Amino acid sequence: MAQQRTPSPDGDETPPGGDPWQAVSYLLAGVIAYGLAGWGLDRWLGTNWIVAVGIILGAGLGVYMTWKRFGGGTTDQKHPDA
Repeated sequence: MAQQRTPSPDGDETPPGGDPWQAVSYLLAGVIAYGLAGWGLDRWLGTNWIVAVGIILGAGLGVYMTWKRFGGGTTDQKHPDA
């Protein structure tokens, strides 16, 4: 059976997995938010390495959120031992 596509308010149809721009926004938001937090901590503490940690952490969390949002690792099958 084919998947139903939900029409958006402007008449376009959303792809079956979701909006790809949402995935991009998760990645960018993570990098920007945690990068800015790292930059702020660097300025406050007088260091110059926390911004790199923040960017890497933000990228990792952005990938994780994208993976969870778009169904990474979810199946409809029951566990064989259950």
